[in-house]
Amino acid sequence: MGTRAGGAAEPANDAAARVCDTGPGTAGGTTAGDTSADVAVIGGGVIGHGIAFEAIRSGRSVVLIDDAPGSGASWAAAGMLAPVSELHYQEEQLLELMLEASRLWPGFAAALDAGAAGADSPAGTGYLTTPTLAVGADAADRRALADLREVQQGCGLAVEPLTVREARTREPLLSPGISCAFDIPADHQVDPRRLITRLAGVLGAEGGVFVRRRAAGLLWQDGQVAGVRLAGGGSVRAAETVVANGLGAAALEELPAGLALPLRPVYGDILRLRVPPHLQPLLTATVRGMVRGVPVYIVPRQDGTVVIGATQREDGPSDPHAVSAGGIYQLLRDAQQLVPAVAELELLEATARARPGTPDNAPLLGRVARADGADVPGLIIATGFFRHGVLLTPAAAAVCRQLMDFTPDPRWGGFRPDRFPRIPVTSGDSPKKEAA
Repeated sequence: MGTRAGGAAEPANDAAARVCDTGPGTAGGTTAGDTSADVAVIGGGVIGHGIAFEAIRSGRSVVLIDDAPGSGASWAAAGMLAPVSELHYQEEQLLELMLEASRLWPGFAAALDAGAAGADSPAGTGYLTTPTLAVGADAADRRALADLREVQQGCGLAVEPLTVREARTREPLLSPGISCAFDIPADHQVDPRRLITRLAGVLGAEGGVFVRRRAAGLLWQDGQVAGVRLAGGGSVRAAETVVANGLGAAALEELPAGLALPLRPVYGDILRLRVPPHLQPLLTATVRGMVRGVPVYIVPRQDGTVVIGATQREDGPSDPHAVSAGGIYQLLRDAQQLVPAVAELELLEATARARPGTPDNAPLLGRVARADGADVPGLIIATGFFRHGVLLTPAAAAVCRQLMDFTPDPRWGGFRPDRFPRIPVTSGDSPKKEAA
């Protein structure tokens, strides 16, 4: 599992308790009885919390279900809000959704930070509109970033070249040996751990209920989803159920017959380091680098730490939280090539988590159709966000609210969870049509 440099395991469970043992209704998570709400959200990561926040803002009652909220991919995420930098070849379909999320982020953060003395407060989200610098280590990296800039500009995105001197004037601790630099003013950041804590606090204050239990499956009644069956007994009844528990979504029982949720775990290693006082600030902007063709990023935090990440591997470790020694070496080596002072930082934490990927690297977001073509009432899927979970949180929340209001935006129809081939259905595969 993720560890601190001193060898102690990261306090994932303690952190989750702090996140969710807040506000009215939290005791509901300690009972095995039934509860009910307008909306049941399965999944206590940043996506699930964001959807719950948007639902409660719409005047709906909400229950959020997760046995270890805030301890999954959201715990490890760096929090880059980077629609421009995250534009990848052959993933242009995602760009419109990423740009929409970027547009929504200022208002989303402001609504959360309103009662916390602003984003800069320790109780705030840590949302910052500082820019991003893209830098390359050698000539091949310079060509790769220049080629990517052409694609970005072709999509109407602002990426401006800087001389090495200009880049080092802005960030003096950048290596003088970098080959190129580009300014990306639209790519910002947020602190996911602070964000999820703030979301949980606001939800609790607004009457949200947190059920600290694992969701076992869906409840059905009269041909529609009517809530969630909890592991160990009990249930949550709801008019709308949102499945937002990442990789766990595919393992839920009583999913609609034939529905395929083709999720795969993509593991990533990420480091957190403390900057000694004489080097602060190490950076003022996020640095996204390319070192011998391999990406690396360094994200400065307001508390004097930095986040360095992230590897991407699909090796299926025996422990899903196991950190790769080679990954740590690669991250530190490449980050130090871009910012040599990284060698003087104190390693606080090495963490690994699995992100839910899909065959086309796009999210599974929307309602799902029955065999007759009509949508299954009462069910929304929101998973498979891969690298983009934090960035896409306000957009996912808005899409789910539109679906609950029966005013779906046709722009997002291409992300429907049922866009992949259906699983052949046999007579024993049909979900329960009556309450469990």
